[in-house]
Amino acid sequence: QVQLVESGGGLVHPGGSLRLSCAASGFTFSTHVMSWYRQAPGKERELVASITSMGGNTNYADSVKGRFTISRDNAKNTVYLQMNSLKPEDTAVYYCKAIRGPRYYWGQGTEVTVSS
Repeated sequence: QVQLVESGGGLVHPGGSLRLSCAASGFTFSTHVMSWYRQAPGKERELVASITSMGGNTNYADSVKGRFTISRDNAKNTVYLQMNSLKPEDTAVYYCKAIRGPRYYWGQGTEVTVSS
């Protein structure tokens, strides 16, 4: 069955870095757009970054541009989110999403807390 398993979350100080991973299985990873979303307590889920199926194009929310980098390794069926210069407002549960046409899949999320 389809699985998206996020990892790499944790507690980090402001200004620190984390690298999230999302390992996919059960579908053809290389044909899907992959995205990272996040949901902070009491807020709606928001798009953070996305990357096209072959990795040729990326886009980012304004709030993370210049700090976060999305990448993918189709040989490993994995998408990454490198997060640098983290701020307290980046605290959220981060989810990966696989999309192809009208079909999509969500992971279960990994929690990121930025606090001193």
